[in-house]
Amino acid sequence: MSLLNLFWLFFAPNKGWRHLVQSKPSIHRLYLLHVVPLSMIPPLFLYFAGSQYAGGLMPILSPSKLLLAAVILFMVELVAVPVMAMIVRQLAEVAEIHPSYHDSFTFAAVAPTPLWLAPIAFLIFPDIALSLVVLTLAILATIGFIYYGIPAVFRLKDRGHTMLMFGAVLTAGAIAWGFLMVSTLVVLGSIQNLY
Repeated sequence: MSLLNLFWLFFAPNKGWRHLVQSKPSIHRLYLLHVVPLSMIPPLFLYFAGSQYAGGLMPILSPSKLLLAAVILFMVELVAVPVMAMIVRQLAEVAEIHPSYHDSFTFAAVAPTPLWLAPIAFLIFPDIALSLVVLTLAILATIGFIYYGIPAVFRLKDRGHTMLMFGAVLTAGAIAWGFLMVSTLVVLGSIQNLY
C-alpha cells in the first residue's frame, strides 16, 4: 500500500478504501509491505521506552529481557492479523455477507493502521497527557477505518447489514486489542521474573 493511499485513508476514507479495493493487493504483498513493517512500531516503542525511561511506567528490565518482550509482542501482532481476518470473515457470514478471505484479510490488515502508527507520536512527544490524547485519536481513527472500510471492502449497500457488521467487527476488534494489551503485560511480568 502506498503512502498516498494511506493519506487518503486518513483524510478521505471513502476514496482511500475504494482505491485500495480496486488495486487488489495480494495477501502476501499486503502482509509483507504493510503489516510486518507497521507491526514493528509498537515493539520497537516498547523496547525504546523501556530502555530510555526505565523506572517510570515501565518495569525495570535488562536490555535482553526488553528485546525478548518486544519480539514476543511482534510475533503476537503478526499472528493476530490473519486470525482477525478469519474472525471478520465468520462475523460477515453471520450477517449474511459472504466475503472472500482476501477481502477479510485486506480489511484486517489495514484497519489497525492508526494504532500501529500511534507510538511514533509517543517517541516524538514523551508526555503522558499528550500520549493519552494521541492514543484516543488513534482509537477514533481506527473506528473510522472500520466504519468506512466495511461498505467498501465488503461491497455493502444495505445500511442495516453495514451497521450490524460494524458493531460486530468493532466488538471483536476491541476484544482483540484488549487481549493484545493484557498479553503484553503478562509477557512483561513473566520476562521480569526470568533468570
